[in-house]
Amino acid sequence: MNKDTIMDGPRQLHEMGQSLWLDSISRRLLMTGTLGRYIDELSVTGLTSNPTIFDQAITRTDAYDEEIRALAARGSSGEALFFELAIWDLAQAADLLAPVHRRTAGVDGWVSLEVSPALAHDTGSTVAEAKSLYKKADRPNLFIKIPGTKEGAPAIEEAIFSGVPVNVTLLFSREHYAVAAEAYMRGVERRVAAGLGPDVRSVASLFISRWDKATMDKAPAELRGTLGIAIAGRTYAAYRDFLETDRWQRLESLGARPQRLLFASTGTKDPEASDVLYIEALAAPNTINTMPEETLLAFSDHGKVQRTLPRDGGDAEEILTEFARAGIDVDQLAANLQEEGAKAFVASWQHLFDSMASKEAER
Repeated sequence: MNKDTIMDGPRQLHEMGQSLWLDSISRRLLMTGTLGRYIDELSVTGLTSNPTIFDQAITRTDAYDEEIRALAARGSSGEALFFELAIWDLAQAADLLAPVHRRTAGVDGWVSLEVSPALAHDTGSTVAEAKSLYKKADRPNLFIKIPGTKEGAPAIEEAIFSGVPVNVTLLFSREHYAVAAEAYMRGVERRVAAGLGPDVRSVASLFISRWDKATMDKAPAELRGTLGIAIAGRTYAAYRDFLETDRWQRLESLGARPQRLLFASTGTKDPEASDVLYIEALAAPNTINTMPEETLLAFSDHGKVQRTLPRDGGDAEEILTEFARAGIDVDQLAANLQEEGAKAFVASWQHLFDSMASKEAER
């Protein structure tokens, strides 16, 4: 397979206006030059991370062992030690993506670092940690990830008001997205009222594949693998509607930039489905798709953009009606998925610290 064929899928996404981000970070990606190659050859223009990604990167290899022991010997431990490791990695990735960030006037070229998932329901501590991490990283193209929980909404608003770029994570529905968009807009409006510049960037991360995983054995056979895409379509329509509101357009006329919709959790979890299902189905201009490394390589090898996501979400509402008829309460499931997602990140967080403690003890 020649080089042009390998790059065809990613190039198609790039040319139609969707940003392709990598949902992975590790020392291997950085030190082997792999991330740089993905940027140069596979149209990757950003990178996201989360506690589970770092848990796997740090605990499943020995790449961090020597540094963990060195930092521990200097008195660092727990969260402080982890954030030193994570910020180093993400600072290197941010520097690799800095030319993209400059070339796109700050629209693209971002990396993301999540606050402690243990703070998902603690507004004040989330804001304090968001400010601290952004200052420590000292990179203009670094998002701080804040969960879009009930308690997270005021933290998102406050972080934006404080000038901290935010990736709102753990969104599972149109309604969750609306909360994130409102928090972002309030933060920008407060900056305008205070005489501060309104250009503080944000993305809203909608999780996709977990919908289909949760209903794999409950949905009728003909609907299998369609719920996540339907939720994405419904949310995309709301996103487009939001950008056309008078309230937002006033802010944009003052120099604010849109909070971009990001499709997250787009690695296929159903073994019977295409490994590029969500990439091909969610091609939409002026959005982002962040995908695991395995999915990126699969899409580079055999993915094709057949169509773009319709502005009105296409047949999303019809599909969601069919799920309702099948007895699946989408609103309740969205709440469950958000809570489960927060708990899963906390579990990864604890496993990470347990593993680091074991590595420290080896010194």
